[in-house]
Amino acid sequence: MAKWFFEPGHTAAEFCARHMMVTEVRGHFKNVRGTLLFDAANPAASSVEAVIDAAALWTGEPERDAHLKSADFLDVEKYPKITFKSERVEMTGATDAIVTGVLTIRGVTRPVALNVHYLGQWQTPWWEDGVDKGPKMRAGFSATGSINRRDFGVSWNATLDRGGVVVGNTVQITLDAEAVMEG
Repeated sequence: MAKWFFEPGHTAAEFCARHMMVTEVRGHFKNVRGTLLFDAANPAASSVEAVIDAAALWTGEPERDAHLKSADFLDVEKYPKITFKSERVEMTGATDAIVTGVLTIRGVTRPVALNVHYLGQWQTPWWEDGVDKGPKMRAGFSATGSINRRDFGVSWNATLDRGGVVVGNTVQITLDAEAVMEG
């Protein structure tokens, strides 16, 4: 089984949560790092580990970013990393799978299932210091899922008129990963 690493400049995680009962707010984490054991001929035997720098959160609004990084939400000073480690891969199609694993946010670990789509692989150049040191094999993946943020201790909220809330509990997750084969 080949070992791959996530190319941080081309791997990112996005989250989306309901805001003020009427819209969706999105945020991003760039430079997601991790490793993958993967063989396209036997994808069910794959495994993945990923680490997100929680302090790298970006929504495009500095005040909101500061609030989301605070103890009200991610508490990045105390919990600087968000991690995922797969436990099972169930193929649902030729290029689709449900990857079940454990997600840790704010020191709380819970099971989560991600719908993963394999985008294929391609041999490409590998540039370092302006020199092509390739070729390297790259593979692409996209994954989606959802979590209840309260399950991870991310529970800040405020009540609006008529029973509404400022932040919804369901958080949609999207991961876009570009993996590079080692060696």
